[in-house]
Amino acid sequence: MNKFEAEFSNLVRAFRKKHMGKGPQKITTTFCKNWAICEMEGNMSPVEKFIASNKDGEQMVRAARTEMVKNIYKNHYPQEMEDLLGAKFLDLFVDIDIEADLGMSIFVFDRDLSESIQLKK
Repeated sequence: MNKFEAEFSNLVRAFRKKHMGKGPQKITTTFCKNWAICEMEGNMSPVEKFIASNKDGEQMVRAARTEMVKNIYKNHYPQEMEDLLGAKFLDLFVDIDIEADLGMSIFVFDRDLSESIQLKK
């Protein structure tokens, strides 16, 4: 991971910890065109793991870790990400595999991020 990928990963972890109480244990970020793709391991708290141990609970945790995460970013605009990348944040796509505790977030920006990163090197 290069400097900008590591910094972006740290911003994602800090944001999630601040607004959800727990950030992922490991984040790997890859920039591709206007996307910042974050693969995340160790997302769920022990309580979430307990709740997800049955089918109804699994659906609750999945909803919390997808739709509710998207709403958090809408309500708490990620200005730090824009400042780091020099690009405007547009949208977020989120999914999680509850059993494996692996998540994926794709942050969409208004321009090709490779251009922004090249200018800041």
